[in-house]
Amino acid sequence: MPAPTSAKGRGRRRALLGAVAAIGAAVLLAGCSTSSGATGTAGDYDKAAKDTKATLTYAVWDENQVKAIKANLEGFNEEYPNIKVNVDVTPFANYWTKLQTQGSSDTLPDVFWMNGPNFQLYAANGKLAPISGEVKAGAIDPDNYSSALNDLYTYDGTQYGVPKDFDTIGVWMNKALFEKAGVAMPSKDWTWDDFQKTGAELAEKLEAQGAYGAAGGMDGQTTYYDTIFQAGGKVVSADGKKSEYDTKASEAGLQFWTDLIKSGASPSIKQLTDTTADQWFTSGKLAMYQGGSWFRSALTGTDLEKDVVVYPLPKGKEQATVIHGVSNVVSANTKHKAAAQALQVYLASKQAQQQQGDMGAVIPAYEGTQDAFTKTMPDADLQVFLDAVDYAKPLPVSKNTAAWNTLETNLLPSAFDGSKPVDEVAKELAQKMDTALGKEK
Repeated sequence: MPAPTSAKGRGRRRALLGAVAAIGAAVLLAGCSTSSGATGTAGDYDKAAKDTKATLTYAVWDENQVKAIKANLEGFNEEYPNIKVNVDVTPFANYWTKLQTQGSSDTLPDVFWMNGPNFQLYAANGKLAPISGEVKAGAIDPDNYSSALNDLYTYDGTQYGVPKDFDTIGVWMNKALFEKAGVAMPSKDWTWDDFQKTGAELAEKLEAQGAYGAAGGMDGQTTYYDTIFQAGGKVVSADGKKSEYDTKASEAGLQFWTDLIKSGASPSIKQLTDTTADQWFTSGKLAMYQGGSWFRSALTGTDLEKDVVVYPLPKGKEQATVIHGVSNVVSANTKHKAAAQALQVYLASKQAQQQQGDMGAVIPAYEGTQDAFTKTMPDADLQVFLDAVDYAKPLPVSKNTAAWNTLETNLLPSAFDGSKPVDEVAKELAQKMDTALGKEK
């Protein structure tokens, strides 16, 4: 079954939220039955007995979170000592292709990570077990999570996923590179113009070191979706039927990155295809990396950790950031449903979520556990990611997000590298995206 984003190495992303080619979606829709766990079905739930024996597969895509996951599993095994959980880590670039194959043959993992762009497709094709029974029994309380995240994993009135985390976007700043370049740190109340000028100045001063001031890239979640929102634009219309790329606001959001690359502040799109922006940053060759809160875990234990501080995204016409969250889902066809639901319930608990936050893996979805995340890197001002919720906008998705994610990947590079005018590319993208959205049923 198919698949910006946005490693979480997301992966999410790493483009947390990339997608497989649109043809993959077609294969999924053609190959998946709707006989089990289909839309609107009430979920069954019987709490697993303490002596339940089972071996489960828990599929994830971010190696950076495995340490915290294993800590969770130790707690889970205190309650269920005879349920063995094998953590299956597949890099995000291959995760959805693998899941597509498993979904088409009804061999999905017992429990696995799901993201917004792919959720509706899996739910609509009966591949996910509803959490209705767990909610009715009081084992899971949706009120413990953001309503926006609950809604993201609800299809046709039924919720299937339990939010495990959320992420917003900020700018990770390497203070050591600013010092090396002799460039003053900007104000946190900064604008697009401030970002562009600072990036260009840094790149000029750091050219001899082969470093850059800032970076674009092809992960919409961490780059162009944010600037489109900041320009007052949208990616998809409110009713999900039309593309909004062919608007002045959205074109302005795209132009931001074209201008950044043209100025020399950023590596070229070709360079960023070979080496992603987060890799430029962790190698000490990028002073400002616009990335998600999930990037925190990639810095754990590194020499870079002490030199980093987080800034809010620069303000355009308005202040905005993308918000998204991953959920834990249970396969509708698992052979160990009670055990799989027991794991899903445990991972949704305050105890497990608090542990995730304490270890700095992610910002937990469970209300009241998020502050722990900020304390894992006390001098970096991770509070920026929590404050961003106030002006955050949901990640753009539809039932077959994969189809138009592929169009973005194919068309937008020519706008960012300057080989075609932004408005021309935006118009072509909007037309083709409208066609893709029109095919969704």
